[in-house]
Amino acid sequence: MAKQLKQKQRKKPNTFLRVLRGIAMTLLSMFLVGFLTTGIVGGYFFIHVNAVVGGEPVINLEEEKANQSLTTIIYAYDSKGDEAEEVEYARLHGEENRIWIDLEDIPQNMLDAYIALEDKRYREHKGVDWVRLAGVMTQYGFSQGASTLTQQLIKNLTGEKDVTTIRKFREILTALNLEKNYSKDVILEAYLNTLYLGNGCYGIRTGAEKYYGKEVDELNLAECAALAAITQAPYKYDPLINPENNRERQIDCLFFMKEQGIIDQATYDEAVAYEMVFTNSEGYKPKKTAQPSAQPQEINNFYVDFIIETVIEDLMKQREMSRTEATRKVYYGGLKIYAAVDMDIQKSLEEVYRKRVTFSDLKGSSENPINSAMTIMDYEGRVVALAGQAGEKPGNRSLNRAAASWRQPGSTIKPFNYGAAIEKNLITWSTMIKNQAFAYKGMMWPKNADGTLGTGAMVTVQYALERSLNTVAARTVNEYLTVEGSFNFLRDNFGFQKLDKVNDMVLPSVAVGGMYNGFSTLEECAAYAAFGNGGMYYSPFCYYKVTNNTGTEMVLERDQIVKRAFSAETAMVMNKMLATVPVSGYGSGDNRQYISKFPYFAKTGTTSDNKDRWFAAGTPYYVGSVWLGYDTPKDLGTMQNPSARIWTEVFNRIHKDLDSGKKFPTSDNAVSRSYCKSSGLIAGDHCAEKATGWYKKDNIPKNCGSCAAPVLTTSPSDGTNGGGVTIDPWGWVNQILGGN
Repeated sequence: MAKQLKQKQRKKPNTFLRVLRGIAMTLLSMFLVGFLTTGIVGGYFFIHVNAVVGGEPVINLEEEKANQSLTTIIYAYDSKGDEAEEVEYARLHGEENRIWIDLEDIPQNMLDAYIALEDKRYREHKGVDWVRLAGVMTQYGFSQGASTLTQQLIKNLTGEKDVTTIRKFREILTALNLEKNYSKDVILEAYLNTLYLGNGCYGIRTGAEKYYGKEVDELNLAECAALAAITQAPYKYDPLINPENNRERQIDCLFFMKEQGIIDQATYDEAVAYEMVFTNSEGYKPKKTAQPSAQPQEINNFYVDFIIETVIEDLMKQREMSRTEATRKVYYGGLKIYAAVDMDIQKSLEEVYRKRVTFSDLKGSSENPINSAMTIMDYEGRVVALAGQAGEKPGNRSLNRAAASWRQPGSTIKPFNYGAAIEKNLITWSTMIKNQAFAYKGMMWPKNADGTLGTGAMVTVQYALERSLNTVAARTVNEYLTVEGSFNFLRDNFGFQKLDKVNDMVLPSVAVGGMYNGFSTLEECAAYAAFGNGGMYYSPFCYYKVTNNTGTEMVLERDQIVKRAFSAETAMVMNKMLATVPVSGYGSGDNRQYISKFPYFAKTGTTSDNKDRWFAAGTPYYVGSVWLGYDTPKDLGTMQNPSARIWTEVFNRIHKDLDSGKKFPTSDNAVSRSYCKSSGLIAGDHCAEKATGWYKKDNIPKNCGSCAAPVLTTSPSDGTNGGGVTIDPWGWVNQILGGN
């Protein structure tokens, strides 16, 4: 029995050993998996690193250098004659700028200053200063610098400056690759020609001209050190704006040069004592031959600026370039850009804006003058002309208020809501809506332009649009469209970029234009075109195509959005309704002699705080949007809409030689009808006051039944009402019952 017990005890497994064995096997498995994974990943990593570092140049420096000397030319089309002739419109950069400077033309002091200040071991390392990098990583990780001149060159060419481990790792591999494929001198030359020195200066040549009015080879040691000092933070160390900061870093540069044995004490002392003279210094005397390439002598017009910005954005989107790469491509890539501008219209627009024609009675101050912007388009998205401010243009790529400034649109938003409601068959031309404010967020809102809360009378939609009644516009959205419906219609049908789905999803924003951001004249012009082209939305464009310098390669093609915003019949109804807005008071005599011959549609706009004035209007040829106000918004006071006067002046000029017989497109699905001004329904024989309105065929109001035939006091046997008028005893009854 004891023996059997012992045998049973020996068969019983040892739990501790079993667990220990399991742990050991698990650890062994994990180790093997980890070892194999590490080996595979490490092998792949090593192969990848070796392939990048030892492969073909990741960045072609010869190509980058070649691109610096190529001029981008903008072409336009001369509309005179039967066939459009291609003409040169503007040049960007141009051969005379000679941005790139060869290494042999750069003084040794400049080379030494940059190496001493930015990368003292430049001549020894292979693209990465591992000593410096290890020290910085130990203390700061990748949040601090340690970039060599080679790495800085890569940032200059790619525009990639994000502080991430992946980006830094990719930069290190690229730096090693460059130094494997190019000499130190080639890399240094490329670096000094592509670094940014503020004020639009790329490269030391433009920097020398901008800050000293000199050629690079004319700079002494002190000037070279001061120019090198700008590089780390161009605004902070800008000698024209922050001379104290620049002086401090200049001294650092000279000290490092002395410390590294590049210059001796006497040379250091002489350079420190040198009195700096910059282009804004009192003692500066420009050379007669000085032509600063950083700021071309000719200031481009706003249309050219608009092309530049648009092409940069499109290169970023279509070619996946960084902003830095795209900007350099535009200025130095030798592109051919074929502009959509109408040179004659642009010239007329510029003349009105530069001379501030019609602005004479507008008050402002020199610090905050009244300003304005205007965009003119055809009906398929072509921007024919554009003005970004009133008065003389201050410089290239200055603020373009037409395309890049957003303001509350005020009442010019109303036609979109009326059009949306007509499109959805919610209202018609003559729908009667109460001209009265209503309770909104604890107050009676809105007020009309005259400061009142409305008369309480029932008025037609057409009358409300003509008189720009805020009360009816707000009720249309609140009672018919809804706020969300209005917002969605604006978002889905038009190209408004700054709609805010939180702040603009409220009644004041979508109903009367008190928007969080607002519209630009470019956006509003494109949207208003739908009222004159049969209901289509065409996104605006300013160029037809962009090619390389030989024209053999397409760089960019016009990428345009085309969609239906309104049905053709809604567009026609709205076109007719907007034609009832009075415009005759915005010019007289010579200011209207041509434009008065053309059909038009129009809408004025004033924001509730009276800080913006708008006018959007079109003829069968062109549509235009005008904004006027202060750059620093303030009350404009009471005045006849100055934006409408500007539109009239410009459009009168550009319509001088056009055929006034051209008409807006029509639709067979829109018809005119006589309506009763009392009921808004289709007029009957007994309606006292009638007017003509336009309606979609599938949404014509019922016949008026509220204006009945007069009650008979006698019953003549001849079947008349006693006055010789034949009576239809059932006709007026049918009207009361709403029969058609």
